[in-house]
Amino acid sequence: MRKDKIKGLMILGALLGVIGLILIFFSDDFGTTLTNGLLATLDNIDTMDYEFKVKAKTNNFLVTGSILFGIGLSTVVFSFYKSLNINNRE
Repeated sequence: MRKDKIKGLMILGALLGVIGLILIFFSDDFGTTLTNGLLATLDNIDTMDYEFKVKAKTNNFLVTGSILFGIGLSTVVFSFYKSLNINNRE
């Protein structure tokens, strides 16, 4: 791989990692906001249903953020290793 492609891969991995961390840290806010939007469209919703939907949407953001952070971290580690490998060849 060339250095410019590795640099782009490292930037992509860092971007995925940052997006993943944002989703992890703000999953509670995102889940509550989406459920409140759903609550505004429904006329009658039970408290248990509301709490279940908040927890489900929060967990969705938490899992998605964790997956994105893991992919981003592994991409950054891989591209860093490849950049060290290319520098040793030269």
